[in-house]
Amino acid sequence: MKNSFILFALALTMTVGYAQKEKEVKLNKDTNLLEATYFHDNGEVSQKGTFDLAGKLHGQWISFDEMGEKVSKGNYDKGVRTGKWYFYNDGTVKEVEFDNNVIANVINKEKKSAVVSKD
Repeated sequence: MKNSFILFALALTMTVGYAQKEKEVKLNKDTNLLEATYFHDNGEVSQKGTFDLAGKLHGQWISFDEMGEKVSKGNYDKGVRTGKWYFYNDGTVKEVEFDNNVIANVINKEKKSAVVSKD
């Protein structure tokens, strides 16, 4: 059930990102990847990542909410989710390991906050 929820959240995150009307795309000649940035209606960055020249998601992708807070971060390899992805929500982090685009493992973690001393 948890895995289904995470897949739904990921699909929703990616769908919302692609539905944006505002975007910037440029070719990085050093990496030969298309660098894309999508924006929320309020101007905040929605997603940042890269595509290969075939148009497949490739490399690191990061998603943000409308307040600019990070929602998710992970990597694609030629359109396939790979390795560890991180989903951030209300002080917790879900670490999701993907194997060939399928969830292999989920770990719940708490966000670490800085401790400030009032000496």
